[in-house]
Amino acid sequence: MAIARKRQVSLVDTKYYHCVSRCVRRAFLCGEDRFTGQCYEHRRGWVEDKLGELARVFCIDVCAYAVMSNHTHLVLYVDDKKANRLNDKAIVIRWHKLCKGTLLTQKYIQGEKLSKVELIFFNQTVKQYRERLASISWFMRLLNENIARRANKEDNCTGRFWEGRFKSQALLDEAALAACMAYVDLNPIRAKMANTPEESDHTSAQVRLICAKEGKQPKQLLRFVGMPRQVMPKGLPFELKSYLELVELTGRVMREDKHGHIDNMTLPLLERLNISSENWLKLTTQFTRIFHGAVGRPASQEGYCENLNRKRRANISNCAKLFA
Repeated sequence: MAIARKRQVSLVDTKYYHCVSRCVRRAFLCGEDRFTGQCYEHRRGWVEDKLGELARVFCIDVCAYAVMSNHTHLVLYVDDKKANRLNDKAIVIRWHKLCKGTLLTQKYIQGEKLSKVELIFFNQTVKQYRERLASISWFMRLLNENIARRANKEDNCTGRFWEGRFKSQALLDEAALAACMAYVDLNPIRAKMANTPEESDHTSAQVRLICAKEGKQPKQLLRFVGMPRQVMPKGLPFELKSYLELVELTGRVMREDKHGHIDNMTLPLLERLNISSENWLKLTTQFTRIFHGAVGRPASQEGYCENLNRKRRANISNCAKLFA
């Protein structure tokens, strides 16, 4: 039985989540459909464009993504503090970029004065919008709905485009976050659609590598800020150079179609995360097969399950073994 979304998301424990959406009936989101011969490659751009648009409006940042032929992978960061920090007007303006809003919110934006009764309903609406702007469910809903409508219109058909609601996994610590991001960025290489990360079209790895050549980080993705400090700016807790080196070497080992070996001496990120090279290769090739639910070291799982009042702790044995 599917677990209710509110029992999967605990922002007290983590703000990082891995989300996957798959097309129904083996339908192709992008690429060339070998059954019909039609090419839907242009739809990858739809996903990337909409992803960037939503990230600019929502208080949710994109850490990693890969747009595949019939599914998408996203790693998201929920910035609920930002949502609580924004004033009412900023919240309404942001929501109006996505939806029309209500008569009261339209009236408020136009500068018209609201009565006491109207203010009561207006405040309730703003509270709802504030919660939605920090909601993974709403983010994925607006992303998937937009792509489904456009694809169905292009195919001149109706009905489901996605096989069901998106799947999400809580990433409870840095080790789980790094492994999942690398797994997502290396999707095209595992699928033999690309040989290197820089050739992996429509992935966050490619975007980061293009910007890295100019000494920059992409604006549409959450920044790497380096090693954790007492007062750390918002961003991914890794060095960009170390992460890209790790992804590049992992992809090279995968591409050689053998178990391979990664030299820890040249990859400080693996040392810091305390993950063996053998375990790292397994994590970055079988992440969604191994884990079904929240991912992280056993100590991270304890607090997460306690806060969500969940007795059963999924993945405990695999987490203990692979993150050791």
